[in-house]
Amino acid sequence: MSETEGTETNASASGGKAEPYRVLARKYRPLSFDDLIGQEPMVRTLTNAFETGRIAQAWMLTGVRGVGKTTTARILARALNYETDTIHEPTIHMPEPGVHCQAIMEGRHVDVVEMDAASHTGIDDVREIIAQVRYRPVSARYKVYIIDEVHMLSNQAFNGLLKTLEEPPEHVKFVFATTEIRKVPITVLSRCQRFDLRRVESATLIAHLQKIADQEHVAIEEDALRLVARAAEGSVRDSLSLMDQAIAHGAGTVTALAVREMLGLADRVRIIDLFETLMAGDAAGALTELREQYVSGADPAIVIAELADFTHLVTTLRYVPESTEDAAISPVEAERGLALSKQLSIRTLGQVWQMLLKAAEELRHTTTPRQAAEMALIRIAHAADLPSPDDLLRMIRDGDALPDQAASSAPRGGHAGNDGHGGEAAGPSASAAAGAASPTTPRLVASASGGGGARMEARPRPQVMPAAAASEPIIGSIEALVKLAEDKRDSLMRVSIRRYIRPVRFQPGRIEVALTDEAPPTLIGDLMKRLHLWTGQRWVVSVASSGGAPTLDEHDAAKRASLIDDAANDPEVAAILAAFPGAKITNVTLRGEVEDAAETTIEALEDDFVSDPDELPDED
Repeated sequence: MSETEGTETNASASGGKAEPYRVLARKYRPLSFDDLIGQEPMVRTLTNAFETGRIAQAWMLTGVRGVGKTTTARILARALNYETDTIHEPTIHMPEPGVHCQAIMEGRHVDVVEMDAASHTGIDDVREIIAQVRYRPVSARYKVYIIDEVHMLSNQAFNGLLKTLEEPPEHVKFVFATTEIRKVPITVLSRCQRFDLRRVESATLIAHLQKIADQEHVAIEEDALRLVARAAEGSVRDSLSLMDQAIAHGAGTVTALAVREMLGLADRVRIIDLFETLMAGDAAGALTELREQYVSGADPAIVIAELADFTHLVTTLRYVPESTEDAAISPVEAERGLALSKQLSIRTLGQVWQMLLKAAEELRHTTTPRQAAEMALIRIAHAADLPSPDDLLRMIRDGDALPDQAASSAPRGGHAGNDGHGGEAAGPSASAAAGAASPTTPRLVASASGGGGARMEARPRPQVMPAAAASEPIIGSIEALVKLAEDKRDSLMRVSIRRYIRPVRFQPGRIEVALTDEAPPTLIGDLMKRLHLWTGQRWVVSVASSGGAPTLDEHDAAKRASLIDDAANDPEVAAILAAFPGAKITNVTLRGEVEDAAETTIEALEDDFVSDPDELPDED
């Protein structure tokens, strides 16, 4: 609390009359540049200008709401007119209230004119200012005009102000404030000294809120301060208004839970749990978690926004691990976010980010936000385990079945046999797949009765058998382990196996591996739990002290490096590299792989549309 405010409070107390309640944003409004937080560059510039006598004729203050534009304008007016028994010139240092200070800070000084341009936009209002500037101040040193939201002035008003602004009388100063600096004409900006007031950093804002809470004798949790600072988005006024509301909500004690309920926020830890559930491809678990948060009072739109915010945090931590030092990030958030940043690929995070942005847009235009949020989570859960283009190319090259190809191949053979076009009888696996096929897909086929008509025929669309009915998987290699994770839609575990596990020995019910130095400490335990869940039997995963083959990522990197070396040694490629200094080979793709991948993809698409040309309708 500043000295002026303390004097007012004491005087009020000594008078025996209770002072009317003032909101925190007004009660703790800065009275000097020493009280202003988060704007050190501007304060430094103004301090040097006042000390050297290089005081500008006009200032333009711009920034988002609540960062101190109007307050700074009043402090500037106070500094320009500061006067005591010993100080008779403008100064930034104001250790005690001056002759004009209280009237200026309360907005009632005759020589400091404040005008709201939002309600005084016309040329007539500017003409009134122009007519008054010729007269000297009544009692202060300078006549100061503070025009708030100056971008709201009309073009005629701006043009009328230009001449006075360029050559004002020596006793007149202008201070403009705006949140829309791009709407201010460049001719006005060129006549002003501009200051961009920054958003206040979270650490500074939290310390400021804690200081005020101590002065108000309010107990407030650290997590509650983080939530308020994050919701304020760098605005001091917004943060104080939120804390004022939180104090009233909690009856003098502010908890993180109370702030979440007040703002309709979801628990940040539960948001991380929901994110991990989505990355594991568990759509049912994600829906359950969303419904529980909804029952607890969380807004579905805010849940989606929090998921997007955490996705951004995880992506940022991948490249800037030092971001965990941000005061607005809790230790749990930093620890779990850093672990996820090492497991998830940028491609996956980018895809999730785009899907969440689309979901947020959908929620703004729907009347059923919970259902829209649930549909978005289902899409994300199913997209989390989609193979990357590199993995898809590898599957095609190695002859593995594509995600939908294995399910659709067996019934096609059975269908051809039923139509009398020959073909061998379906084997046991095909029979099992056909028996497990559920929903039927209507197809438009030619009518057997002639007339060129068409009828709808229900054709079975096969699905992969549930894990419980399938035969017990045989895990004899690291590739088979990765394939099992892919089949179970667990992208987190699939990435961890490829990146951190060096295979040593595979036996029924037992796997011996070596780990890289970057492997998470819980990887082995998580893998054993997943294997038990996936196969229905318990597996022992032990860690060898040394040895082990390279990880799959290391193997792919070595293979890629070998291909690049071979390409660099090719005479034609070497000639190209020599012709373009600084050029380098970043990747090598064999022509046969591209052609095979394209051919297989085209065939799969054709099969999805038409499995038998004879089923097409006649062109009568």
